Amino acid sequence: MESVMGSGACWWEEMKRVLRGVGKEWGDVVDDMECVEVVPLKGAMTNQIFQINWPTINGDLHRRVLVRIYGEGVDVFFNREDEIRTFECMSRLGHGPRLLGRFSHGRLEEFIHARTLSAEDLRKPDISALIAAKLREFHQLDMPGPRHVHLWDRLRRWVKEAKRLCSPEEAEEFRLDGLEEEICALEQRLTCSGHEIGFCHNDLQYGNIMIDEETNAITIIDYEYGSFNPVAYDIANHFCEMAANYHSDTPHILDYSLYPGEEERKRFVSTYLGSSDKRTREEEVERILKDAESYTLANHIFWGLWGIISGIVNKIEFDYMEYARQRFAQYWLRKPSLLLLDVHSP
Repeated sequence: MESVMGSGACWWEEMKRVLRGVGKEWGDVVDDMECVEVVPLKGAMTNQIFQINWPTINGDLHRRVLVRIYGEGVDVFFNREDEIRTFECMSRLGHGPRLLGRFSHGRLEEFIHARTLSAEDLRKPDISALIAAKLREFHQLDMPGPRHVHLWDRLRRWVKEAKRLCSPEEAEEFRLDGLEEEICALEQRLTCSGHEIGFCHNDLQYGNIMIDEETNAITIIDYEYGSFNPVAYDIANHFCEMAANYHSDTPHILDYSLYPGEEERKRFVSTYLGSSDKRTREEEVERILKDAESYTLANHIFWGLWGIISGIVNKIEFDYMEYARQRFAQYWLRKPSLLLLDVHSP
């Protein structure tokens, strides 16, 4: 186990004590940590995650648990205690894995017996429909806290942090000095009293969505960036993530030719609305489609800033800065047409 997870880490012994405590609660695992198998799981861009396989006493079964090691510098992006409260609340509401234990640099989670989706899965109509229905259910969860939009204040905080961390050359490249003005202008243009506010995941990439292939049940995991926001922003985030494949040879490269076309987006939104008790109306579908397209601009700024900051504070092997360049390139490319669409829409 040490050779896989790094025995020199200061949290190592603490994590093992927590893991042993979980094992005692189970009461049926082999009392020898050397028998525990550790399997690194790929695809996480903020944390390191491992699957723990612990043999049981009878020898033909394993207990499984997921270990999440928090990435460096992530406190820039969110409050860990808030994220843990969200995690526990989701568990109580029957969504996502249970929290099994915590240590200073990470936590132990229930291992979900389901398959993480692939980039290709997002484009399959049957799986996309399951995701749309699940997302509607997710947005309607009765989560604690005031139902006000967190997006804009978060973006402004991240701009300040990016300016603090970046070199003058990087700040000039990413136009950071003018970005607060861009954010304020977007907020003014996109904020509307008619926008539905729900508890949003805000990171709906394929690696955060799992499917039980026996029951077709969808589980949305990893709530680090979760907050109340316009639901159209979350849908826009999911559409933007269809351009990514984080398990390719170049995981930081985005292919926007894969961004879903109008019919694919319309099918997703129709299913999303159809999963609620309200009757789906054509004008409602069109409104969310328009709003989601406009909110892709805020998504590009969000993940562009995330890439800049992560490139400085995070040691995970991923070309964060190039990722940020692509997100900002899309922002400047799409801004004229999308804001013109916003102006001329009824």
